[in-house]
Amino acid sequence: MRSVALFEQLGPGLVTGAADDDPSGIATYSQVGARFGFQLLWVMVLVYPLMTAIQLISAHIGRVTGCGLAKNMSNALPKWLVAGLVALLLIANTINIGADLAAMGQAAGLIVGFDGKILTVGLALVSLTLQLFVPYKRYAALLKWVTLSLLAYVAVLFLVKIDWSAVLVGLVWPKVAGVGAWTMIVAVLGTTISPYLFFWQSAQEVEQVSQDPDAKPLKEAPGQARREFQRIRIDTFAGMAISVVVALAIMIGTAATLNAAGQTSIQTATDAAKALEPVAGKFALALFALGIIGTGMLAVPVLAGSAAYAVGESRGWKCGLEEKPWHAVGFYTIIGLATLVGLAISWSPIDPMHALIYSAVINGFVAVPIMATMMTIAHRRSVLGNFTASRPLLVLGCLATIVMAGAALASVLLP
Repeated sequence: MRSVALFEQLGPGLVTGAADDDPSGIATYSQVGARFGFQLLWVMVLVYPLMTAIQLISAHIGRVTGCGLAKNMSNALPKWLVAGLVALLLIANTINIGADLAAMGQAAGLIVGFDGKILTVGLALVSLTLQLFVPYKRYAALLKWVTLSLLAYVAVLFLVKIDWSAVLVGLVWPKVAGVGAWTMIVAVLGTTISPYLFFWQSAQEVEQVSQDPDAKPLKEAPGQARREFQRIRIDTFAGMAISVVVALAIMIGTAATLNAAGQTSIQTATDAAKALEPVAGKFALALFALGIIGTGMLAVPVLAGSAAYAVGESRGWKCGLEEKPWHAVGFYTIIGLATLVGLAISWSPIDPMHALIYSAVINGFVAVPIMATMMTIAHRRSVLGNFTASRPLLVLGCLATIVMAGAALASVLLP
């Protein structure tokens, strides 16, 4: 009963953390494991407190003010700057959706033996239909259960032989060696701390307030603060922990199989699934492929939804997944366009890895001003009243911003 009660407290943070391990992230983590073995596992240990801090701040802003991140940014920045940042977010998310849909279709093709492109269309339409016509409460619960698909990657660890002493060294001893190591570190940071996650978790806190008649923004109902902050902490710490554990499982699994077998060139998540078969068996391949489909079904709505929240809130539109499509036309139009344009990208001759790289670069640059703005908002009493972020949270958030700025710079300077 206690475990059920704990699961009921998990929501926006859990879904956000799980969506972080989307097919593009899986491709990145697979490349790291295949190319560098256990050498770069320490990067995920470093990332965990940083990503947790920034997601706590985004959730904090949404729950305290009752407004999403884009709305709060519009009150703190010139409108032209907010419009530019939102436009870049929309572009990056759409490219990411295309790359994710392509990987999902290919993975489904591995399992059922059909043409991956046809399956991509079906998966995109299923995802879009769920967002348009399934009520938010039911949809949110569905997304939460889809996160269980991530267990597929952890399950692979029980099917392969692993040198756990080497894993421990990789986790605690920072080492950077080999051609492209720094570039892959930048890629891991960019795919793990992504702007769309900030907008999604903040917006979902607002959705929870709007759907609970007893809940109000904490500025208006300070008596709810203790309970809500505890829920947000449990939710976010758990969600980000799941994200990191799954990322580590992918790195460890591909390092123990592909790197150990000398197969170091992995271009996509689907390539990683295919490559696992000769060294780990068909069952491991099937688990890995199912994980790609499950995480894609989770990530595509988050990518499309976060873009719609960002555009809609910045322009003052009615927003929310609980709204009927004909009551929030602009909001759902962005969701539909982002998904359909992403589908078109998945069918185009654009190389999927190039699309992922472009998306990661854009996300790296867009994240920095957004995170800096979040830090500004997080300590403003004029915005948050008596519920400004704590000093430790602000310090970690600022450190995360500095790290992301360094990653963005490195993506330009490093080969």
